[in-house]
Amino acid sequence: MAQSGQRQRSQRPAASRQSAQRRRPRGTDDAGVIPVLARAAREVEAAVQKGPLKSANRARFQVAALLLREERARVKVDPELTESERSNEQKRLDGLAGILAKTAARDTSLISLLGDDAPITAAAKTLRRDLLLAAGVELSPDELIITTEPKPVDAQVLKQVVPQSVRQLQMSNPFLAPDFSAMQAKPARVNRLANWELIEPLFRAFEYGAGGGTASMELPEATTLRTPGKLELMRHQARFVEEVKQGHRTFLLADEPGLGKTAQALLAASVSNSYPLLVVVPNVVKTNWAREVELWTPQRTATVVHGDGNDVDAFSDVVIVNYEVLDRHVGWLSRFGFKGMVVDEAHFIKNLTSQRSKHVLALSRSIRATSPRALFMALTGTPLINQIDDFRAIWQFLGWIDDKKPMPELMDALEDTGLTPADFGFFAEARHAVIDMGIVRRKKVDVAADIPARRIADIPVELDDDLGRSIREAEAALTARLLDRYRRRLALRKADAGEFDPEIDGDRLIRAVAREELEDSKSSKTAENVFTMVRRIGQAKATLAADYTAQLARNVGKVVFFAKHIDVMDAAEAHFAKVGLKSVSIRGEQSAKARQSAIDAFTTDPEVSVVVASLTAAGVGLNLQAASNVVLAELSWTSAEQTQAIDRVHRIGQELPVTAWRIIAAQTIDARIAELIDSKAGLAARALDGSDEEVTAESSVQLEALVSLLTEALA
Repeated sequence: MAQSGQRQRSQRPAASRQSAQRRRPRGTDDAGVIPVLARAAREVEAAVQKGPLKSANRARFQVAALLLREERARVKVDPELTESERSNEQKRLDGLAGILAKTAARDTSLISLLGDDAPITAAAKTLRRDLLLAAGVELSPDELIITTEPKPVDAQVLKQVVPQSVRQLQMSNPFLAPDFSAMQAKPARVNRLANWELIEPLFRAFEYGAGGGTASMELPEATTLRTPGKLELMRHQARFVEEVKQGHRTFLLADEPGLGKTAQALLAASVSNSYPLLVVVPNVVKTNWAREVELWTPQRTATVVHGDGNDVDAFSDVVIVNYEVLDRHVGWLSRFGFKGMVVDEAHFIKNLTSQRSKHVLALSRSIRATSPRALFMALTGTPLINQIDDFRAIWQFLGWIDDKKPMPELMDALEDTGLTPADFGFFAEARHAVIDMGIVRRKKVDVAADIPARRIADIPVELDDDLGRSIREAEAALTARLLDRYRRRLALRKADAGEFDPEIDGDRLIRAVAREELEDSKSSKTAENVFTMVRRIGQAKATLAADYTAQLARNVGKVVFFAKHIDVMDAAEAHFAKVGLKSVSIRGEQSAKARQSAIDAFTTDPEVSVVVASLTAAGVGLNLQAASNVVLAELSWTSAEQTQAIDRVHRIGQELPVTAWRIIAAQTIDARIAELIDSKAGLAARALDGSDEEVTAESSVQLEALVSLLTEALA
């Protein structure tokens, strides 16, 4: 212990070393430093016997150990002590060391305070000074004045940013007035359940109290299907919006994918005027949310937070931020004055110890504090992933419970049952009470009459990595090449004819340029062309599409994943394996036996969640109706090929509506191709429905894509 004391002393501040060498006053056994140390050691010893030590006694233990070392070192070298006095002092110090050792044995966490690198807090420094003064030791001015080290800056704080647009908004309206409109004094009521543990019984109520009933609140009939946009709501969507219109403000919307949770959330914000609205989403769908705002509520504006938020428009009605960058923006978001908050794929916050959960819950508390009537919506097709406790974070976000007990509104509902957890029937009644707080759950089979038998939903994604940037650069290079061709042809035309009418000759010239580029692309005369670009876009979308497929599979079960290229299929299968989903594959090089084995596994094996299928190899002749959801990771060149793929699922015997999710690379030629495919009627529709549109071949879509690029560039 003496050697440890020497090492410790060598690393302490100069004032501590001077104090260790200073003579302590001598006299009787009740005077000096040792009696003061003895009292401190006994206090800590008594405290540790009663239970875990608090911070004050932990500091007392550390200071006692430090002063013991200093005093032992002083006694060894004090020239005024006789050998007899020195021996007596050392015996007394050994006794104190024994007390501290026994105390540390009872609470082993104290041992870390004895290390050379153990930090000494300001409280410990103050206690050391006070003990020495109590012992009658004269201290230097440096020891009398306790200075504290600056508090280290939290790494999360260092990440925080405030976009310039947000600063401008704050300057234009520096005062955020709290909303007290919903705060009314309520008469105090006697809480029979105040001393009951209720959180666990509420969770158990969803395990034991179902009685076969669906966990979905009663919704009123819709008064209208109209929306501010050009689209109409389906009946089940309109009933939800009607409930919001009637005043309900907290919801766990757990509809299956394909039933339009995004539209319901946006229209709920519209009818309740919950603006500005904060929307927290996974990265893969944040662009789609901005698009949906424009579709369903065109009178409202949306801004998407990317990276540090340099392009954020803080004056928008809807602010969309993804979980991955939330840590940088939680500061200004919590002070923004939102009137509503939507959390998409809310099962992402089920882990209360994760940073994303902490940020989401902190934001919900700050919004609720300034706007008690704010709209809160948790959207997820799978509110429960592994266990009933997955409800906890979502219920806290919605303000139904805190970390220990139900919040007042839910508590009142439980009181109204007249039951306690010890009473028969409590679980069923408690379950109904929670459901009425705002749980809405519909499956496709429940609302099949409301929705089309087959529909296509586009999911725009942003390619914001290096590959995405290189694709945009390649598209810019292709556009520049088209412009150069156009200008050269235009110069030749003017030289030959002398006249050029843009309205008469412009479209013809644009198409001629596009046709020339297409022919050169087919003969591989250009390194970067429309075909290589589309393939690279497919590669860039592969993991994003696979991630969205994985979310679908966890929500609704089996999913069919279609792609054109082998490398995209390989990347998807690798992602499914990484996230723990079992998949099978249908490819062109397979034997008939291997292909049928994959289909049988997908159809009958509950462990197989996804079939990864080639658009060309699996587009015809297969029955994959074990699924009702299809993901099109890459676009076809014709609507017929796309339809054939969807029809592998939408077949006779399919009892559920089928949804095909097309993954579209936003702000690239991918989006133009999707629009062109949609604009062309299928061959069957033309033949059977009497359409007089021209039959469109692959080359027509490719040509029109190039025409679109060049036309936009010229404009």
